[in-house]
Amino acid sequence: MTRPVRLSLLLLGIALAASTASAQQVYRQVDKNGKVIFSDQPPAANATPAASRGTVPTTGDGGAIGGLPYELQQVAQRYPVTLYSRDDCAPCDTGRALLSTRGVPFNERQVKTPADAEALQRLSGESSLPVLTIGAQQLKGFSDSTWSQYLDAAGYPKSIRLPAGYRNPPAQPMVAQQAAPTAPAATATTSPTPAIPPPAPRSPSNPAGIQF
Repeated sequence: MTRPVRLSLLLLGIALAASTASAQQVYRQVDKNGKVIFSDQPPAANATPAASRGTVPTTGDGGAIGGLPYELQQVAQRYPVTLYSRDDCAPCDTGRALLSTRGVPFNERQVKTPADAEALQRLSGESSLPVLTIGAQQLKGFSDSTWSQYLDAAGYPKSIRLPAGYRNPPAQPMVAQQAAPTAPAATATTSPTPAIPPPAPRSPSNPAGIQF
């Protein structure tokens, strides 16, 4: 075989190998809906990155920035946490700090007016604060060990797993402020606060009386 022939065969082999490698190149892409697509075409330079499956979007109520990790979002949906508090309440501040330290997403309702105090009485049967609800479970007064026990049982993490920039919704009064009446005879009414079942009784099979 002459040298020119061998050179031509060598170049042909290189071309075939390059063509085969190009044909086997497969690109994995994820569209905006999270669907995985395999294609031999590279993604466009201006393609929008797919949303991470590890987070969920906010509900749009302005209470959070970004999303919650999926596992934490599931716990918060099953067992939402609400803190009932008031100003100048040291136990309320301590309870709030515990929730923040653990990274628990929670809503806060404050007692500021006589209407708020009446709503609290209907809710817990007492006027003392703080009160913490975890799902249907109601905890009266602050206790680090008790609150932690119930948060653990509900599945909340012991340390912060919130995304950077997350913030809980601002505290709101227990009774929403009513607009001023348009007529002298009109009177403002408030919706009664739904009663929450009392804690489950303690038993040998449930020594902590945990109920969600």
